[in-house]
Amino acid sequence: MQERFELALSRIAQMKEENAVKEYQPFFSAVAEFICECAKQYQWIENGGLAQADLEALKAKNEALYSDILKENYETSYANPSYAVQALGEELGVLFSVLYTEVRSLIPFVYERNLEEMTIRLELFLEAYNLFDCKINEDGMAPAAEELRELLYWYVSDYSDIETERRVKEQVDSSLTFATDIIMQNDYSDVKYLYAYGERVTDNEIKTAEYIHSLPEATIEKMAFTFTEGYRKGFEAAGKDLSKKDTVNIRYRLGFERVIKKAIEYFAGMGLKPVIYRTGADIFTRKAAGKIGYYGAVANPQYDYDHREDMACFFDGHMVTRRLECLTAAYEEYKEAAAKHAGPACMEVFGEEIFEPVPKEANPHYSAEQQKLVVDYTSQAGMITNTYIKREERSFTIIAFPVAEIGENFPAIFEEVIALNTLDYTLYQNIQQTIIDTLDTAEYVHIKGCGNNRTNLNVQLAKLADAGKQTKFENCVADVNIPVGEVFTSPVLKGTTGVLHVSKVFLNDYEYRNLELKFENGVIADYICDNFAEEEKNKKFIEENLLFHHPTLPIGEFAIGTNTTAYVMAQKYDIGAKLPILIAEKMGPHFAVGDTCYSHEEEVRVYNPDGKEIIAKENDYSLLRKTEPKKAYFNCHTDITIPYDEIGLLEAVLPDGNGVAIIRDGRFVLKGCEELNKPFL
Repeated sequence: MQERFELALSRIAQMKEENAVKEYQPFFSAVAEFICECAKQYQWIENGGLAQADLEALKAKNEALYSDILKENYETSYANPSYAVQALGEELGVLFSVLYTEVRSLIPFVYERNLEEMTIRLELFLEAYNLFDCKINEDGMAPAAEELRELLYWYVSDYSDIETERRVKEQVDSSLTFATDIIMQNDYSDVKYLYAYGERVTDNEIKTAEYIHSLPEATIEKMAFTFTEGYRKGFEAAGKDLSKKDTVNIRYRLGFERVIKKAIEYFAGMGLKPVIYRTGADIFTRKAAGKIGYYGAVANPQYDYDHREDMACFFDGHMVTRRLECLTAAYEEYKEAAAKHAGPACMEVFGEEIFEPVPKEANPHYSAEQQKLVVDYTSQAGMITNTYIKREERSFTIIAFPVAEIGENFPAIFEEVIALNTLDYTLYQNIQQTIIDTLDTAEYVHIKGCGNNRTNLNVQLAKLADAGKQTKFENCVADVNIPVGEVFTSPVLKGTTGVLHVSKVFLNDYEYRNLELKFENGVIADYICDNFAEEEKNKKFIEENLLFHHPTLPIGEFAIGTNTTAYVMAQKYDIGAKLPILIAEKMGPHFAVGDTCYSHEEEVRVYNPDGKEIIAKENDYSLLRKTEPKKAYFNCHTDITIPYDEIGLLEAVLPDGNGVAIIRDGRFVLKGCEELNKPFL
C-alpha cells in the first residue's frame, strides 16, 4: 500500500506543472495542489508534528485544508458546482465538482493515518487525469461526460465492499479508538487537542472547550451523569436488558470532550465500551441531512447543501443491489459485535448562526426514478441494520447544550440548560399523567391556532379495549429524551384531517418559514412554505428535506410538550429559532411526519409508570410489516412543534362531542396542570 501511495502521489505532484489536458489543466492542478498539501500534513503527523506545533501553526494547518470551501472563497472553488459548471461546462463541470468533493474526503484519513483510504482517492483522481490526458492527446478532444460518469460509477461500485465494511466496523467495534484516545489522553487545559481530529476548528469550538474546561468538576459530573443515566433509564423503562450489551455509540461536537470523558467512565460502570466514529465525509457515508457521529465546525453549510445528492450522478438499480449486498456482508462479518451494540448516546449542540440554503440549478439532483430508488435503498438498508442491531433490544438517549456562538449570554444560557436538563422528573410525570387520563377518554384531539397561525387539525386517537389496563399516550419524562417532558401517541390515520401551520421552525438543520402541511386521513396531501419567492422552489425544498423524496408521509406521532420552563428561557434570550427539536418539541404540541415512535418495536409491550399498557403504537403503514415490509416504514421521523403562543385551543373531544380544554391561549387550563404555568409568571 505504501508503494501504491507513493507512486500515485509522485505522479500527482508532477501534474501540477503540466499542461497536458489543455483547458482542464487549472482544475487538475488545483486539486493536485490540495492533494499535495494533504500528503505534506500526513508526513508531518507521522513525524510527530501534532504534538510539537504551537497553536498558531495548528490553526494555519487547519486553514490550509479548509480554505477552499470557506464562504469567502467558495464562489471560485471547483467544489462549488455552479463555478465548476461555469469554468468547465455544464455536464463535465458537475462531475468534476463531485470528483473534487470526494478527493476532499482525504482530510479525515490523513489525520487517522489511514493509508489505504488515502491511496484509493489518489488513484481515483489519477485515473480521471489519465482519462483526459489520453483522450485529448490521442483523439484531440476531451472525453464525453459519460466516460467520467462511468469512472465515478465504478469507483463507488468497486469500493462499496471496502467502504461499507469500514463504516459498519466503525459503528460496532470498540477496538477502533482514534477519537476515544483523543478524549481520554488529554486534560483539556490546552485547546490544541481540538486539532488532532482533522475536523474544521473555529473560535466557536475553542471558546466552547475553554468554557467547559473552566467549569467545576461537580458540574461536569452532573452533565455526564444526566446524559448516561438517561441512557440507562431508557433500557430500564422499556424492559430491555442492558447487561447483554457491550458497546455504546457516543456522538458529540468538538469542544465537549471533558464531559464525554466523564460519560465514558460512567458508561464503563454499566459494562459499556465506547464506539466513537466521525460523521460521514465521503460519498459512501455522507447523509443528505443531518450529521451522525462526531464533527467539528461546518466549514461551509452551503457546500454541504450543494453536495447532498452527489450520488445522483450515477445512482441506478444495480448500485442499489450492490450496496445492499455489501451492507449485508459487512453486518454478517461483524454480527457478534452488532448484536452486543446498545445504541447511540447523542450530545447535540445549538446556538450557531442559522443557515439559509441557496438552491442551485448546477447541483446534482435525483431524478424522479432515482428518488424511488433512494427510498427503496433506504428502506431495505434500514431493515438490514435492524436485523443485526435489533430495535427491540437497543435504546438511545439525546441531550443538548449551547455552544459559544450563541452569543454574549452563552454562560447564562448554558447554566439554564443544565438546570433545564435536570428538572423534577416526578413532578412532570404526575402532571403528565393528569393530561393522559383526560386524553384517554377522548375520541380525537382538536388543535386550533391563534393570531396568524392557521392550524386547524383533528387528530384521531386509538380506542381502548380495557380502560382500566390500557392507555393511548406514553408518559415521557427525561430518560432517552432529555429534558422533560411530553405525552405522545401514534394517531389513527383515518379521521386525522386538517391543516398544520407554524410560522417558523428549525428542522434537520434548515429553517422553514410559514410551513403548512395539509393532512387528509393522516397523510400529507399538500405542502408549502415561504422560504423562497417561487412556489416551485418551496415545494422542492420540502420534498427534499422533509419528505425525503417520498410522495407523501403519514403523521407518525402527536404529542403535547409540557416544558414551559424551556419555552420561557427561549423567549428570555430570543433563541427559540436556534433550539434543537429535542428541546423545541417539549415547548408545545408537536406532530411528527414519517414513522411512529415505535417503528420496528411494535411487538414490544410498553407500560406507563401507572402500570397501564400503551396500545397506540402503530398505524396502517406499520401494520404492513409482515405482508409488505417495504411499504411499512419510511425511515424518517421529523417533529414539527407549534409554540405555545401560537395555540388558541387544544382540546380533548369526547365521544359525545364535548371538548375538554387542555391548552387555551397558550396556557395550560386543565385542572392539575397549574404548575406548568408558573414559569410564565
